[in-house]
Amino acid sequence: MTDPITIIGSNTVVSGNLEGDEDLTVEGRVEGSINLSKTLSIEVGGVVRANINVRNAVISGVLVGNVEAQESVHLTEQGRVVGDIAAPRVILVDGSSFRGNIDMGDFDIERDYVASDAAPSRFTREEEEEEEAPAPVRVRRAAARPAAKPAPRRAAAPAKKKAPAKKKAAAKKKPPAPRGRSVGKTKAKKKR
Repeated sequence: MTDPITIIGSNTVVSGNLEGDEDLTVEGRVEGSINLSKTLSIEVGGVVRANINVRNAVISGVLVGNVEAQESVHLTEQGRVVGDIAAPRVILVDGSSFRGNIDMGDFDIERDYVASDAAPSRFTREEEEEEEAPAPVRVRRAAARPAAKPAPRRAAAPAKKKAPAKKKAAAKKKPPAPRGRSVGKTKAKKKR
């Protein structure tokens, strides 16, 4: 035999406080407060403006109010909630909409940290220390090179006027020959 379920139909509006020991499905509208020892289901199209205290809540419709659940709150893809949720397990499906705060209860950081520290290790103490120690970094230094003297700057040559283009076929120009500085014997020959 299945547990009894109370259904508030899609054309029904309930105002006031609801209390019960069975599952409740809301397809219509409820305003006030809801206290259940079982599961509350708000279907698509259902609207609840109430503070809720239940074991489980499955929300596919709209809820405006705070939810306190002993086990879980599940917001489906169509679910919309404006209010705070307090439950040890909260499920927000992709597509659902929620505005408020979530409180999933207290947890002991110290206990969780100690429990993970107490787990058996696959290393001996010495191996752990070797694993944790950073590897030495070796730095290679290049030999010092003498600083090069900067080349003397020359005065810029006056800008030349461009010759008018003769033909598009002749538009391919040869790159200019690289200019080089005369050094040593070549320079001496030019002076003569």
